[in-house]
Amino acid sequence: MTIAQPIQVIGGGLAGTEAAWQIAQAGIPVVLHEMRPLRLSPAHHTEHVAELVCSNSFGAQATDRASGLLHEELRQLGSLVIAKADEHAVPAGGALAVDRAEFSRDLTQTLANHPLIELRRNEITQLPTEGIVVLTTGPLTSPALTEDLQRFTGLDYMSFFDAASPIVTGESIDRSIAFMASRYDRGEAAYLNCPMNREQYLRFWQELCAAEQAELKDFERETAAFFEGCLPIEEMARRGEDTMRYGPLKPVGLFDARKGDFRDPENRANRPYAVVQLRQEDKAGQLWNMVGFQTNLRWGEQKRVFQLIPGLENAEFVRMGVMHRNTFINAPQLLAPTLQFKSRATVLAAGQLVGTEGYTAATAGGWLAGTNAARVALGRETLVLPPTTMMGALFEFISSASPKHFQPMPPNFGILPTLPDRIRNKQERYGKYRDRAFTDLIDWATRYQFPLHVPSLYAPIAQALA
Repeated sequence: MTIAQPIQVIGGGLAGTEAAWQIAQAGIPVVLHEMRPLRLSPAHHTEHVAELVCSNSFGAQATDRASGLLHEELRQLGSLVIAKADEHAVPAGGALAVDRAEFSRDLTQTLANHPLIELRRNEITQLPTEGIVVLTTGPLTSPALTEDLQRFTGLDYMSFFDAASPIVTGESIDRSIAFMASRYDRGEAAYLNCPMNREQYLRFWQELCAAEQAELKDFERETAAFFEGCLPIEEMARRGEDTMRYGPLKPVGLFDARKGDFRDPENRANRPYAVVQLRQEDKAGQLWNMVGFQTNLRWGEQKRVFQLIPGLENAEFVRMGVMHRNTFINAPQLLAPTLQFKSRATVLAAGQLVGTEGYTAATAGGWLAGTNAARVALGRETLVLPPTTMMGALFEFISSASPKHFQPMPPNFGILPTLPDRIRNKQERYGKYRDRAFTDLIDWATRYQFPLHVPSLYAPIAQALA
């Protein structure tokens, strides 16, 4: 089959590098557009593709950890980025960390040497109107392209300064304390509510005011002032003892039916002084977002302070609150789980632009978008990975979450379908998730006649479970 024109990949980060490689490996010519060094972003310093601008770590290697499971899935699927990460790994305890200079230099050279890849140094300011396109421009998408993407999607929902609340697993919330209710009993009871008495609230408020914040980069400080309407919870606390109680922690209209009707004057003692609400984040109710808790606290401080909230003493955080410069699209409204745009199936997107977080997740998105772009070019069915794998669950989440409240999500076990039996031991539970993921990946590969590039370390497990 002759391909009329090359596939265009816009953005040479981790997602774009992986996408370009998978397209070329499928025998399709590809042009990878990267604006550096002609135009540098505020965070990059070199002209190499796949430059790591923050940490040099891809996360924990153990396969009973979310990042490690994703590493191994990508190894089996033939990821170039993870193969090079393994090749350039440096000692980092249990994490997969790389020599960042050698890692990106090697990837740049590898792409340049591929006969079907053209690495073109130019800035794309408008989405191509014809052909197959993969968008991987990341959280620092240029202003001109951002404006064009807003025209293409018809939406203004592209955040330029992302202030996101923490997300915790539902099973780690103490339901003997937290209660389901909506304010004034309007509609279905849709929120989990953690009530505080005055003593608990004052201690929480004092610790929150004193907690240590993360440092913003210079270019992020310039944008922070735009988000007065999305104020960090710690900044709100510093504005006064009762500010939160008149904001996201207001207790009015929230009643725990187990303790009687708080509207009854004789039941005043049971009225909460403040209430922290959590909103369901996924269809299965496994993840809960702390409403109004966007924050710039250091991650360790978040866990320490937020676990002072009654009902969250043992909360398991799958995403910490973040506050940083970030451009992302409203993926649930715009994308299918194949990472194709619903309005134009020949345009795909991946990486932080679609609302995934972390190096490994960006690589996974690049793999899927590149693989499916090649399949579109070849007239083949596009692929969706099993939702029981970390890759499948991640892209199922970003394409099916609530568009109204969508925020970026890292890989985590909370987005996987629950196991048939409840396992309280976390390590054992995560091991079961891992075993199921590898078994289902093998079954999926067999069904689609898709070769796994690395013999599964867990083939004996799959055979035993068959």
